[in-house]
Amino acid sequence: MEITWYGRSCFRLRGRGASVVTDPFSPEMGYRLPRMSASLVTVSNDDEEHNYTRIVRDRPYLIQGPGEYEVGGLFVIGVRTYPEDKRGAENGKNTAYLIEFEEIAICHLGDLGHLPTQEQIEELDGIDILMIPVGGRDVLTSARAAEVVSMLEPRLVIPMRYRIPDMDREMATVTRFLGEMNAKDVQPQENLRVTVSQLPSETGVALLTPRR
Repeated sequence: MEITWYGRSCFRLRGRGASVVTDPFSPEMGYRLPRMSASLVTVSNDDEEHNYTRIVRDRPYLIQGPGEYEVGGLFVIGVRTYPEDKRGAENGKNTAYLIEFEEIAICHLGDLGHLPTQEQIEELDGIDILMIPVGGRDVLTSARAAEVVSMLEPRLVIPMRYRIPDMDREMATVTRFLGEMNAKDVQPQENLRVTVSQLPSETGVALLTPRR
């Protein structure tokens, strides 16, 4: 599997015969996404920071909320979460997704802003790769993100939703989260190619450079 990050919470997962795009964003966010093709698109919440699905070609299957889905050999569980501790009273609802892709369980937390409940942890059990927001403001802070990692116990963590040069300038950089995870020497890479046999036995961190 190949994982590419485009900034914010937009990733493309590409494998043999299938591909997934998560949270495609509008050009108003500071950068215009390239046209992409996918079998499946997941949207964690309903605004143009996450749901600009017109950028994705080939009429992909669209998932926009909680539930269990099977799409072309891909298995997806959507779990209701929120961008803050007040259960959506301020910033609406969010959906975290657990995607089984080529024997790897990938969890994309969207704009999660609170510690997960025990029920949510059980629904998201067995995570191999965790995509987690770390920049604070309307998502998890670095310290809280590290706490969520310890609760969910993934094998590999990919941080997202933090300050990069042309986007999310009001957020914190990724540096503090790397410190919280004792991963200060991790070097960014353009994309991540991984198989289930290559995943670390203890939680590690992979840092991606946003594709431009």
